[in-house]
Amino acid sequence: MRIENARRSVTALSTAAVALVLGISEAWAAAGQPSPWETGMQEMVTELGQNVSNFNTYLTWLMAAICLFVLALLLVIVARFNENKNPTPSKTTHNTLLEVAWTIVPVLILVAIAIPSFRLLREQLVPPQADLVVKVTGYSWYWGYEYPEDQGGGFKFDSNMVTEDSARKPDQPRLLGVDNAMVVPVGKVVRVQVTSADVMHSFTVPSFYFKVDAIPGRLNEVWFKAEREGVYYGQCSELCGNGHPYMPIEVRVVSEQQYAAWLTEAKQRYASTDSSAPTKFANAQ
Repeated sequence: MRIENARRSVTALSTAAVALVLGISEAWAAAGQPSPWETGMQEMVTELGQNVSNFNTYLTWLMAAICLFVLALLLVIVARFNENKNPTPSKTTHNTLLEVAWTIVPVLILVAIAIPSFRLLREQLVPPQADLVVKVTGYSWYWGYEYPEDQGGGFKFDSNMVTEDSARKPDQPRLLGVDNAMVVPVGKVVRVQVTSADVMHSFTVPSFYFKVDAIPGRLNEVWFKAEREGVYYGQCSELCGNGHPYMPIEVRVVSEQQYAAWLTEAKQRYASTDSSAPTKFANAQ
């Protein structure tokens, strides 16, 4: 009876482990929004994000190798230099080769981390020629988007979280769906200029790998180039007040044809919005 119960327990634990692994794998593969049991970064849909994700994997294996190496040294010391095997301890005070090694090896490890890190920083902070510029303004507590007139826009609109389940579209997750999404074409370099009209906010879309603060009186800038069509969500990542949890970001990446059609529709839809003097964005060209 005990053996049978043990077998059932092992089977149940094995089934739970497999389900957990499958759930984690499924969550790991998600893009655009958080998933249950997610254990890592969201799937990246920009080249920069993919490079950062690869760098994160590289660092994880590097740290694992260092930890295993240190653990092996500790086990060797415990096994070979305990009191039973070494009743008379060594009086060695210097070992030139060892001292050189424990100085040079950490330096080489830091160099191996610094080189790809600096390369990623340069890629992130030196934007390429922009195909589209969008100005994003944070308000308490919603987002405003403005498309420049010299790039086919000349309108602006507000984006608020959809609060009622009946108003949400079937593909919009709870607390992340908005009434008016930011729309950009796939495969184009989009430069996002971010500011705030009141308090500090933070414009963040994990699958694009960017997070930029929205600060009153300051114009910050970030860029991305989405390589896959889809809907990608983010949230304000700066504690900005009691409406902070309700400032979602929805970015729809569509084909060039769909984007052109959306521009035509948006000009009519947001014509009533005060956009008589669209902003001439800095470095738009």
